[in-house]
Parts: sequence; C-alpha cells; structure tokens
Amino acid sequence: MTDPMIAHARPNWHPDPVDWVVERGPVDYDNAIAAMESHVDAMIRGKADERVWLLEHPPLYTAGTTAKPQDLRDPGRFPVHPTKRGGQYTYHGPGQRVAYVMLDLKKRRQDVRAYVNDLESWIIGTLDTFGVRGEIRPGRVGVWVDRSGPGRVREDKIAAIGVRIRRWVTFHGIALNVEPDLDHFTGITPCGIAEPGLGVTSLVDLGRPITMDDVDNALEDSFNAVFGPIRHHRQD
Repeated sequence: MTDPMIAHARPNWHPDPVDWVVERGPVDYDNAIAAMESHVDAMIRGKADERVWLLEHPPLYTAGTTAKPQDLRDPGRFPVHPTKRGGQYTYHGPGQRVAYVMLDLKKRRQDVRAYVNDLESWIIGTLDTFGVRGEIRPGRVGVWVDRSGPGRVREDKIAAIGVRIRRWVTFHGIALNVEPDLDHFTGITPCGIAEPGLGVTSLVDLGRPITMDDVDNALEDSFNAVFGPIRHHRQD
C-alpha cells in the first residue's frame, strides 16, 4: 500500500499563512455553504485570502453529486441537503469536526489527486497525535481504521472527504468524527459503502476521550506539516 505520509514535491510552494477560523457554536448548513461559496468567489477575484473554516453543523444529511436515492434509508429523520461536492450521502452533526478548506491550487500545485492525498495525510497526521492509525483504501474515499481481531475482519471509517474545485480554488473539505452519535449514520448508506465488515467510528468510540479543542490543536499542527503555516483569524 502506498504510504500516504510520503511528502509530495511542491515546486510552486506558497508560503503565505492560511487564515484559520474556528466556530464555537453550531452553524446552519445552508448559511455555511453560502458563506463558503462567497469566500471562494472572492478568492477567484483576488479579493480574499486562503482559509480553513472549522465548525460543527446541526444533525443533517448531505447528498453529493453521485448520491443514489436508495442510499437514503430514513429520509424523514434529518434534513437532507443536496450539495455540489463530489461523493454520495454523508452525515454531519454535533461532535463531528467539519473543515471547509479554501486553498488556491494555482499557488500550490494544480493537481487534484495530489490535493486529495494531502487531505488524507492531514487527517492521518491528526489521528496519529492520539495514537490512532488512520489508513486509506483503494476504491474507498476517506480515512479508515482497521479494527479486525481474531476471527473478525472489520474496518471503520473515521473521516470523510468531499471536495469541489472552481478555477483551481478548493472548497468543501473533510469531516472527522470526534464524538458524534454514531446511530445517526444509520439513516444513510455512508458514502454508498454497504459491504459487510465496514462501518463508522469516532475517536471517542475508539476509546480516546478527546475534546474538540484537542482535535483542533492536532488539526492545526498536522495542517502546518502538510500544507504550511496558518494564522488565527476572527470570523467576520
């Protein structure tokens, strides 16, 4: 298996710090998407800086561009939001750290696969802080944890990735399960993956009593190692 932590060559490395914004309360999904798209449009016009926006949403499901109707198992459970990011159905809710990542790949590398690899490396580095080995799997988007044991083969997804790119500016991003209600994932087939032995987990489910502040600090350190420096920015 390819080691996702292998550093990528960055001939156009962009050293300017990325604005790092952390929300302390839940953010309405539609409002968040509107704010993110507005910021991306401003970046394309050269009127805004790169930004990573960390937040939580109220309980909801999102349907990506390849979502299949049969994968919405309980359509009346939570609001369902169509979204233009790649991927299928995902869940967002309290206890899950969502990071909307708005980077200008023209100033970095104009390589979508390499960008996704960097997102994977960012998550894996974050998990490593807490002694959790995150892994990637061919044909399965996101980051996984091997929970196999004697007589049992099991892998659980701990982080989802869904991206969109407009004129080489990225948006949407990652969702890392810290302490969400894992039962909320049963209303969908997460990311369309329903094979036996595959499930969903979180840091707390893995026996790590981690706070959201702990995770934010680890995300910051790992982001710096993969993408470069950040600067703390107060949300407007």
